[in-house]
Amino acid sequence: MTSSIAPIAAKRSMTDAQSDTGAKDRAELRRQVERHTIELLALASKHFRVKLTLPVIRFDLRGKSAGQVRTSAGSDCVIRYNPRLLERHPQEFLAQTVPHEAAHLLAFSLFGPRIAPHGREWRAMMAFFGVPPERCHQFSVEGLQARRLRRYAYRCACRTHQITSIRHNRIRSGQTYLCRQCGRALEPVPAKPASEKPE
Repeated sequence: MTSSIAPIAAKRSMTDAQSDTGAKDRAELRRQVERHTIELLALASKHFRVKLTLPVIRFDLRGKSAGQVRTSAGSDCVIRYNPRLLERHPQEFLAQTVPHEAAHLLAFSLFGPRIAPHGREWRAMMAFFGVPPERCHQFSVEGLQARRLRRYAYRCACRTHQITSIRHNRIRSGQTYLCRQCGRALEPVPAKPASEKPE
């Protein structure tokens, strides 16, 4: 598959000193990512004869992750991209990260939310886009801080899950998360009383 997307920083050597692109360059890179995402989804929509709702595209992901897809019933799908990694690695980001996240959205749309995130359905979508199905990026993340989140124990019908404080707070606010294996809603594991805690 060929793309009409050409990274503006393709001719520059992307050393750390040069990676601080100007505001104009950052805005153009973001437009390229948005266009490429929409192009890939339009191509897939036509090929698979499915109507895909265009996602909300945000550039607010922090830390060491390059991208993330958020889907939930009854609300907009969101693709979040990491602007720092986009600025540091524009060519690779457009060639790898954008198809990676578009493949997640496409796989969830075609096969449902209970599929494995990097399972055979996602790998098939990556093959359709002509991109190797790499689960993790190989970008330099030097100087980027990963968030440390507290984890909470939750149960379903088949096992115990460790979920982050973000999802824990969303559940407390009324959102429901389902186990991908058994399909049951996750419920908090009651905290042990102080007298039962090991010393």
